[in-house]
Amino acid sequence: MDQMNKIMSLSELQSRRQFFAQGRNLLGSAALAGLMGQISTQASGSEVLGPHFAPKAKRIIYLHMVGGPAQMDLFDYKPEMQKWYDKELPDSIRNGQRLTTMTSGQKRFPIAPSKYKFSQAGKCGMWMNTQLLPMLSKKADEICWMRSLHTEAINHEPAITALQTGNQVTGRPCLGSWASYGLGTANENLPAFVVLVAVPRNREQEQAISGRLWSSGYLPGEHAGVSFRSKGDPILYINNPRGMPSELRKRSIGGINKLNQIQYEKLKDPQTHTRIQQYEMAFKMQASVPELTDLTQEPESTFKLYGEEARKPGTFANTALMTRRLAERGVRFIQVYHNNWDHHANVARRMPDQCKDIDQPCFGLLEDLRLRGMLDDTLVIWGGEFGRTIYTQGRLSKSNYGRDHHPRCFTMWMAGGGAKGGTIYGETDDFSYNIVKDPIHIRDFHATLLHLLGLDHERFTVKFQGLDQRLTGVEHAKVIPELIL
Repeated sequence: MDQMNKIMSLSELQSRRQFFAQGRNLLGSAALAGLMGQISTQASGSEVLGPHFAPKAKRIIYLHMVGGPAQMDLFDYKPEMQKWYDKELPDSIRNGQRLTTMTSGQKRFPIAPSKYKFSQAGKCGMWMNTQLLPMLSKKADEICWMRSLHTEAINHEPAITALQTGNQVTGRPCLGSWASYGLGTANENLPAFVVLVAVPRNREQEQAISGRLWSSGYLPGEHAGVSFRSKGDPILYINNPRGMPSELRKRSIGGINKLNQIQYEKLKDPQTHTRIQQYEMAFKMQASVPELTDLTQEPESTFKLYGEEARKPGTFANTALMTRRLAERGVRFIQVYHNNWDHHANVARRMPDQCKDIDQPCFGLLEDLRLRGMLDDTLVIWGGEFGRTIYTQGRLSKSNYGRDHHPRCFTMWMAGGGAKGGTIYGETDDFSYNIVKDPIHIRDFHATLLHLLGLDHERFTVKFQGLDQRLTGVEHAKVIPELIL
């Protein structure tokens, strides 16, 4: 009775903001459901929205290379630059572009041609770094190559935030949260959105990876990403404490959620609803997560495919294998972060290490999905938050150099899930500095991803602070049909 009186008192103290939020949730959900023209479905106990049209991809695996891979050292072949070694970047090419504080004080901007060997791969003839990516090059005809991505952000935090959420300002829902909110999950015992952070073999210059990148922002909290750890328990506090049998834990959670439900019915606070969902999901994951992370049942052929590193928790190879296991269990969006691509110096050592981390595992993941009949409806994405400069940062030699941040052009790729394999889209100038054909703004990239999931980026909106918020924002964005099967 005392507990009930406390809840009644809280109800009487409901704030003006909570009152209007309650109305917003009720009316906004109804309006959005009507706008979508779809019947709501149930996933993980919460209401989600169905697609606008038949999706080509049921799920996304997004491999983000934190720091910004150098496009001219991997996928944007510039043989003309060999003649420009140590010559100045022409002012006509830079054209007044702002620089980071790391190179703005340099007296010279000497050209650093790529030291790596390029050759054509596949029937599509994609020029790429086959010296460091020999396995991935075998998948050239299954990959949709995008060489003309561009963004406004020139530093890591705003750039990665923009690529993950559509805006440089933090606090908005990320791609995985939008996918979870729109489509839900096909597995009641796992989250719709899971985050994995791989540990690189070379750790010279890692960038911070913040939990803000997998925030649900103004979407309900249950659509935030759930981060799995690479060592120890996959999820903190997932196991019962000593002396707490499973049946007692189940009864405890049931009792807590009954109280939370009473409070939610009185106050309509969305955070209370999120707490109910989290308790229920945590209990379900106690059984599902140990089975998910147990690789002992994987055949030897799996480790031949991904490489022996796949046996070691936390490696990129192990993480790639985990993404397949999550995908086949119905997880909607799997976000992977791989650090140490911020190559301001020592490209000669760091680039080979990074490529050794990802080459066979990326090949293995694509091949594994194909063999299991999952690649057609699983979209795999690879890329960083921006590119790198053709001029060197710091000392230059033909065997070593560094590169600064470059938002004007960078390369990403995607495969499966309706992406048009063998496509080579976009073109940059001889300096890999400016886009000369078929630019792709990150808003266009986001619109295309949503389209592959069966969602119209212009209609997929959520009312927040009086505005119809959407992933692609208020500026023009377009789906790029040339990238789609």
